[in-house]
Amino acid sequence: MINVEGLTKQFGDLRAGLFTALEDVTFTVQPGEIFGLLGPNGAGKTTCLRILSTVLKPTRGRARVAGYDVAQSPEEVRARIGFLSNNTGIYDRMTAWEMVQYFGRLYGIPERSLQERLAKLFDRLKMNAIRDVLGSKMSTGMKQKVSIARALVHDPPVLIFDEPTSGLDVLVARNVLDEVKSLRDQGKCIIYSTHIMSEVEKLCHRIAIIYRGKILALGTVEELRERHQQQDLEELFFKLIDQHEAQLATNAVR
Repeated sequence: MINVEGLTKQFGDLRAGLFTALEDVTFTVQPGEIFGLLGPNGAGKTTCLRILSTVLKPTRGRARVAGYDVAQSPEEVRARIGFLSNNTGIYDRMTAWEMVQYFGRLYGIPERSLQERLAKLFDRLKMNAIRDVLGSKMSTGMKQKVSIARALVHDPPVLIFDEPTSGLDVLVARNVLDEVKSLRDQGKCIIYSTHIMSEVEKLCHRIAIIYRGKILALGTVEELRERHQQQDLEELFFKLIDQHEAQLATNAVR
């Protein structure tokens, strides 16, 4: 469902020349799977997800989502993905219902089907109490629920989550995680970016640990623990980063 091969993204920098945000990244994600991108801020997670959601074009490499190339067929890709981040904008002067309805219309959903879809979504996400609340009056948790509904309104087969619980309180974050699990059980293909270890252990079938734009390790949590002889995921994470930094220092001396 998601197929990434040798993905590289470089940005021009007036002082440093080319900056490589993503380098030779390769992975696949299947339907019914949650694939975790685990890394610190600035590791390249968001750059990767922006390429997959067609916001950025890759410098090199290839990415296909639901059978379509992200660079060659961006409209087809956008029609088949739902994107959720921790800072998705909400319109202050629109109600929760109006916002989700607006995006449903942008996706071209017929009006009768759209109204039925909205009713089901608002029931499932327990949003009827905020149906008529304006964006300007919403709490952070309310806004995130609207963002989830907006990402799901066209029932996409692929979902991209970019640190969706960052900045949320514990209860709202738990609701988001529960919804992600439910979507997995529905057979959705999900890529989930985070720097929170506990979320990875609760949600993800496989993970890629990414740092400085490179994948340092890829596999199930248990596979990585066995491969690197480290049961604590956080310690495993820091061990891989330390090893990578040591290798960079060695290469710089040569």
